[in-house]
Amino acid sequence: MKISITKFIILFVVSAFVFQFVTNSILAPEVRALPVNGQWFPGTDSPVAWKRTVASIIYPVKVVLVGPLAPIFNDPDPVPPILAFFCALYWAALAAALYFLFFLFSKLLPRKKA
Repeated sequence: MKISITKFIILFVVSAFVFQFVTNSILAPEVRALPVNGQWFPGTDSPVAWKRTVASIIYPVKVVLVGPLAPIFNDPDPVPPILAFFCALYWAALAAALYFLFFLFSKLLPRKKA
């Protein structure tokens, strides 16, 4: 299946926002789409067993999605549009890198025609 880079980046950024919102909604005591006050990985220190388990399973994905952004947003009262902008900018760059990586692999390892 071929997909344009624009469509891939848009789908990746929207999926990352949805993933971030859903996981924070399930694992954090209060609902926030983007973490605030250093709570980048909610649920890891939860007294509820299932929240700790789910948090440990999705922790590697969250490290890639929001880990590099954590030092930028240590402000106790950040401006929400700026947080969303920087997340979208980072995720768009990550999506573009993945797209070009898949493109290179498809050129290096061509499929056999059936």
